[in-house]
Amino acid sequence: MPTFEDLVTEGAAVPTEGWDFSWFDGRATEQRPSWGYSTLMAGRMAAARAALDVQTGGGEVLASIPVAPPVLAATESWPPNLAIARRTLAGVGATVVHVGDHDDLPFPTDHFDLVVSRHPVATRWDEVRRVLRPGGTYLAQHVGAGSVRELTDFMMGPRPVDPGRSAPSIAAGAEAAGLEVVDLRQEALRMEFHDVGAVVHFLRKVIWIVPDFTVAAYRDRLAELHRFVERHGPFVAHSQRVLVEAREVG
Repeated sequence: MPTFEDLVTEGAAVPTEGWDFSWFDGRATEQRPSWGYSTLMAGRMAAARAALDVQTGGGEVLASIPVAPPVLAATESWPPNLAIARRTLAGVGATVVHVGDHDDLPFPTDHFDLVVSRHPVATRWDEVRRVLRPGGTYLAQHVGAGSVRELTDFMMGPRPVDPGRSAPSIAAGAEAAGLEVVDLRQEALRMEFHDVGAVVHFLRKVIWIVPDFTVAAYRDRLAELHRFVERHGPFVAHSQRVLVEAREVG
């Protein structure tokens, strides 16, 4: 069996660029939301004339659409992901633009009939409404309040949950910008981490779970988690996901 040091070294060495989680196969699992965001998004894309994917990551989800609209753009803030997204999305004809997560969107007013986003770091509701055409739609899957809090609390001690990520707060943000929320759903989804190497890679990749994470700083807690998994089996946490669909009513 791999030792603690073997697993930690392996988890620390895996590249974190992009938004591909296939490395976790056999080492960690996560339930998927019942609504099937990728399928919903692909259906909306097929009917759109001009669409924007905000904070596309490495472009992996957007690249899966079978039919692309005539005009397709994406934004990404992290330079390593930006390069990956440009390669990944070349096949669907998307223009990928470097935009900070909190910045204005560099597109004309009333430019898109569809704006989508999967797990945005932040949402500029005012900018989403500005770039949507009258009758246009925002469809997104957000990370909900307290997502993976079991792992956060294990590593850092109990932490308050950010209410700004709750489903009601997400809806309120959309409505305050003048959008009409037409669908809002939330689910808690079981996650299992089968070894500490998977935890290390996950915390390096999903940096908001333990914001100051390094192996050196958290070695003692990682060792405790390794002992827990050896004795009790997988470490269980729950991701929180919110589906929101909002419409620009003009």
